Amino acid sequence: MPTAVVTGASSGIGAATARQLAAAGHHVVLTARRKDRIDALAAELTAAGHAATPYALDVTDRAAVDAFAASLDAFPSVDVLVNNAGGALGTEHVEAGDPADWRAMYEVNVIGTLNLTQALLPALVDSGDGTVVIVTSTAGHAVYEGGGGYVAAKFAEHSIAATLRLELNGRPVRVVEIAPGMTRTEGFAVTRMRGDEEKAAAVYAGVKEPLTADDVADTIAWAVTRPAHVNVDLLVVRPRAQAANHKVHREP
Repeated sequence: MPTAVVTGASSGIGAATARQLAAAGHHVVLTARRKDRIDALAAELTAAGHAATPYALDVTDRAAVDAFAASLDAFPSVDVLVNNAGGALGTEHVEAGDPADWRAMYEVNVIGTLNLTQALLPALVDSGDGTVVIVTSTAGHAVYEGGGGYVAAKFAEHSIAATLRLELNGRPVRVVEIAPGMTRTEGFAVTRMRGDEEKAAAVYAGVKEPLTADDVADTIAWAVTRPAHVNVDLLVVRPRAQAANHKVHREP
């Protein structure tokens, strides 16, 4: 049974991805800071007959990440890493942005991805058929006002994926980038709006069907389960209502 590590698995895209990879036959290792959430998800998956192991982890803590990687020696192999942990803070323009917010976004989105990828890459190579998935965003491919800090972090993540793919050429590891557009998930917009539920709801106002966590997880699971010689370099997925970051159809 292949092993898949999913970061940010306590909710949203991460939890949905864990469910879909488990259903596809993977032993999923669930990591996130909220231990109660991943414990509950592991129990749910186990009750459904799947294999799941929870591990509380802060991806920005390199010592903790290295300890986590060492714990995976107990598994026959590590086959898939889904770098999903991330998030956004604020919508201020660059001239008013808080450097602390920018630093926090860079740490979790970029350094977190770097930490997990570096720590697990030897095991992924040793598996003989490893896959690294990096969940970025359409914000990593096109800028928009009020997105400066998040856009910068996601552009950096996109660069990691593209560079890593070049550097691993010839070794048995695929590098897949999934870049979702407007996706309504638990907590993302609320966190970005600093807890303001009204502002968070306004992000999706009039949009008939934004993507769901399951929609994005479906693309991740599809890419991971392609034949080993097939690498989905980049998959951009948006709701039909969103033609571009700045072009969204909203019904009255």
